[in-house]
Amino acid sequence: MPLAVQETIELDEDCAHYVRTVLRLKKAYLVVLFNGLGGEYQAEIIEVSRKQVLVKILSFVERDVESPLQVLLGLGVSRGERMDFAVQKSVELGVAQITPLITDHCVVQLKGDKESNKIRHWQKISQHASEQSGRTVMPLIDNVELLADWVERQSGLKVFLDPFAAQTLQDLKPEDNKVTLLAGPEGGFSEQERDIAKQAGFIPVRLGPRILRTETAALSALTAVQVLWGDLSA
Repeated sequence: MPLAVQETIELDEDCAHYVRTVLRLKKAYLVVLFNGLGGEYQAEIIEVSRKQVLVKILSFVERDVESPLQVLLGLGVSRGERMDFAVQKSVELGVAQITPLITDHCVVQLKGDKESNKIRHWQKISQHASEQSGRTVMPLIDNVELLADWVERQSGLKVFLDPFAAQTLQDLKPEDNKVTLLAGPEGGFSEQERDIAKQAGFIPVRLGPRILRTETAALSALTAVQVLWGDLSA
């Protein structure tokens, strides 16, 4: 939500619980707020009670830790903690957007309320990972899509992770500082999905001689592109 200097706001329940119960902060303590839209806000706690925690925003601090490389990740939905781990670490590594994808080998079924609950769950993971890593712009966790629909709308350097590919990331160069990565779920991509991705302009690349698990592959690729063209080499 938008924040403004001199404004007094009530923290949401999660943040209030963290301030009140975990950190045990009192009135007059200074805290740092961020709303995921860029920059940080210095604020002072003016009330801590069981009902609410109020803070007054004192100043805005311009701070940018975003990578010059915009990385979008299409991530095949995997089970439980694997997907959570991949989302969390992708945010720490500077991803700009994550789209959960339904693929032929997905073992997770997301329909109705289950899908919306999962999206909220991954968004909360993204928020906490942004806070922990000091990011001031929170990555977008997109709605769940079918792989075939998603690949048709992507741009920039488009690559999909394939342990049997001949090319590596070092053979390529990003377009307009933008890279779109496509990573499969457990079991990888079907032959039909490989063909669909290639027809949409995605280039198959391998990440070394070993076959990596889904969460390892996505994070290794993110690390590699940030070292090659982003800010991990800075």
